[in-house]
Amino acid sequence: MNIFTGTYHAIKNIIMYPMKLINGNTSIEKLEQQELIRKQKQEQKELKMSVEQPVQRQQVSTISNDRTETLEEEIRSNSASISRNNPNQLPKTDVHKKRTTFDYVVKNDIGQITKSSFDAQSVEEVKAFLINEGYEIVSITAKKPMSSIDISLFKSGKLKTGELSFALTQLATYIKAGIPLIDSIRILAKQSTNPNKRKIYERIVYDLVTGENFSKALENQNNVFPRLLINMVKTSEMTGDLPTTLEEMSDYYTSIEKTKKAMISALAYPAVVFSMSVMVVIFCLVYVVPNFTKMYADQEAALPAITQFTVGISGFLGNNWMYIVGVLVFLLVVYRNLFQNIKSFRRSVQTFYMKLPVFGKIIIYNEVTMFTKTFASLLNHSVHITDSMEILSKISNNEIFKEIIMNTLNTLSKGGKISESFRGQWAFPIVAYEMLVTGESTGQLGIMMEKVSDHYNELHKNSISAVKSLIEPLTIVFLAVAVGFILLSVILPMFSIYGEIG
Repeated sequence: MNIFTGTYHAIKNIIMYPMKLINGNTSIEKLEQQELIRKQKQEQKELKMSVEQPVQRQQVSTISNDRTETLEEEIRSNSASISRNNPNQLPKTDVHKKRTTFDYVVKNDIGQITKSSFDAQSVEEVKAFLINEGYEIVSITAKKPMSSIDISLFKSGKLKTGELSFALTQLATYIKAGIPLIDSIRILAKQSTNPNKRKIYERIVYDLVTGENFSKALENQNNVFPRLLINMVKTSEMTGDLPTTLEEMSDYYTSIEKTKKAMISALAYPAVVFSMSVMVVIFCLVYVVPNFTKMYADQEAALPAITQFTVGISGFLGNNWMYIVGVLVFLLVVYRNLFQNIKSFRRSVQTFYMKLPVFGKIIIYNEVTMFTKTFASLLNHSVHITDSMEILSKISNNEIFKEIIMNTLNTLSKGGKISESFRGQWAFPIVAYEMLVTGESTGQLGIMMEKVSDHYNELHKNSISAVKSLIEPLTIVFLAVAVGFILLSVILPMFSIYGEIG
């Protein structure tokens, strides 16, 4: 009897084990509750279909503000109804559920074919969105993750600083002209020729239609939009002045782009000249010197020390150039991985760069400019100082300044002043520190930070011009010395050969 009883309980446990894993409880009451929740999810799906089917029957060719508002009201009312019936029911879109990329082909109101992709949890979600946007669907297919190499790996979907600045300017202009935010972003999506960029704006439109606010829609794509922009938009939604904030952020990113372009343009010419100089030296060593070496070997001439040294370098480069290139690439990859993944290594390298005689000032001036400009923007939008420091710590890539910011947060938590954490910091110039103290004591910290940013931005430009002026003559001297050394090592044996002939 005990054998049959034990067998019965064993089989029962085996059958009930999967249910334990799903429900986390072995009681029948929990299982019945789970079945009730499943039925309520099915009811939500039917309600969702009742929202999407009328939208699919519309098949309109233009964007209608009334249609969008109606869809928003239906989605919100249905979600609210479901929430009242089941408080634990998930919202319409589960952000924790993995999305699938769907490739679609649609026609617009003038018959133009558009191809792009959209990340969604189901094909019905894509259909509802596209029909709501006034498109005629040609095809929708789910992209297989391992079927082929995704072309998006080679086309960046992240907005560049210049593109982001221009998009913010457009949004501010459209909103001030009386165009609703959602329609303004629709315009940005329609004018995007890059499918990856188009998908970014379409994702924002979808989030806005489903009831999310603008800052939340940006935050859902935090790998695309900067954290500073997300927080500034969130602040502007509380104050109700979104267009002004968008314009100010556009100016902010425009100034960053101008600074970056100025640095690139200033260093481009010296970099090209230096690269050409190195290539000329390598060409002389690899192709020119071996010809003379063969001639000297035929004449059995005695080579001076300078020529032997040059011939040795030439032979080493000619025989081992593949290994040299491989080692350089390997070191570059190792350096990049260490810099990105190891904080202590990154901090040591940044400290070394910032303490270089001439180039260190450029890095320090740029970091101070970005820090004070961002800090001023946050303060001028009434963001709390503690919140501002937390945002700055997340958007800064410099470990030295991150450490200063974290010390500032600790100081503020103890009731201290901001200036206490910046006192005596070698990476924060004394002029900037004194203006920080003045702004803190007078209550005009935001204005002072703007002045510090303007001052060090000008110093940054002047430092770049000075480096450019320094690199050009150094490059010319390097080329002259290197080529002259090679020519001298080649010519000297000729005199000894002519002497023996004479």
